[in-house]
Amino acid sequence: MTSSPTSEPAAAPRSTGRGPLRRMTARGRDEAHRVASPLELFFDLCFVVAIAQAGVQLVHAVTEAHAEEGILNYAMIFFAIWWAWMNFSWFASAYDNDDALYRVVTLVQIAGVLVLAAGVSRAFENHQFLAVWLGYAIMRFAMIAQWLRVARSTEAAERTMALRYAGGVLLCQIGWLGLLVLPESGRPWVFLVMAIAELCVPVFAEKDFATSWHPHHISERYGLFTIIVLGETIAAATVAVKSAVDEHEALGELLPIAVGGLLIVFSAWWIYFVVPIHVHLRSNRQAFLWGYGHYLIFASAAAIGAGLEVAVEQAVGKAHISTLEASAAVTLPTALYFLTVWALHSRHFKMGIGQQLLLPTTALLTIVCTFLGDWAVLVAGIVSALAVAVGVTMTARMGTREATRAV
Repeated sequence: MTSSPTSEPAAAPRSTGRGPLRRMTARGRDEAHRVASPLELFFDLCFVVAIAQAGVQLVHAVTEAHAEEGILNYAMIFFAIWWAWMNFSWFASAYDNDDALYRVVTLVQIAGVLVLAAGVSRAFENHQFLAVWLGYAIMRFAMIAQWLRVARSTEAAERTMALRYAGGVLLCQIGWLGLLVLPESGRPWVFLVMAIAELCVPVFAEKDFATSWHPHHISERYGLFTIIVLGETIAAATVAVKSAVDEHEALGELLPIAVGGLLIVFSAWWIYFVVPIHVHLRSNRQAFLWGYGHYLIFASAAAIGAGLEVAVEQAVGKAHISTLEASAAVTLPTALYFLTVWALHSRHFKMGIGQQLLLPTTALLTIVCTFLGDWAVLVAGIVSALAVAVGVTMTARMGTREATRAV
């Protein structure tokens, strides 16, 4: 991940040396036809396993009326998943040489996230973070190994940058031991301090030399992960509806939730991909804010699926919460998603106050839907779909006006 608006390095040719190992030198930022590799897609799919486990535990906490504790645990676990994924993605955008060692180290990172996923339930239920810490450590030590390879393959400022990354990641991993040794009451503070420390590592590492991430490649990587998270949201909601129908035959109560949920997810996909964000990612400062801000996009997208499961369980009488609380479990993450996508994506491409206010207004109306009782999710879905329709109409009309002026 890059963070500094300092001068960018010149594009270096990708190593084509023979043999299973290559020098790990920077790839060019203007490299043509740069797309996500099969290894990166496999990496993303495995990370979604951990996201799914965090979602399951969030559903359990909310339905048992422990929403505050569940949201805090979810935020902590999701940060570990997201940060490890993001660090790899930006590193790969700059240094993926696709040799044998690179592939093996990446597979080690995948093993780490699976260990982390196995410990999610204990972290939520018993506040035992050993497995989560161990899985995160596996991923982070693998990342340290990658940065040391860069340091060995480069010189001067770039070598210093790589060593700063390796040292910063190591120190942060040691700091996360606080989750294991400190009393339970102090763990939220450990998380806050260490999260800030993690976010500062790229700032420190790249203050004198910036990595050569590829705008189109990195925007594609984020887009693909967004698709996978939204797909997991649909899968989670489908399982919940199927289970409820099989056990209770409550199709009448569940149909509005199912339809509204689909409209929300479809709209979420449309809104995210309606703009060519790679065009906006031209400086390190823009990339810094955009990349970090996706924590809220990914977390809220995954939480929509958990919220739909909560709404289903409440509708069939399996949740110990009110209809208002169940509705909020869907509408609040949906509103957060719309706001963050607007802030990071849409506002850079909107023209006129009408287009600029569309998504913030949609987010506000979605929150209002919370108070509509059993129809909250369905109406929220309709509001989301209408926002898409209005946006398409505004864009078409503006295009027509521009064409008329050109004539």
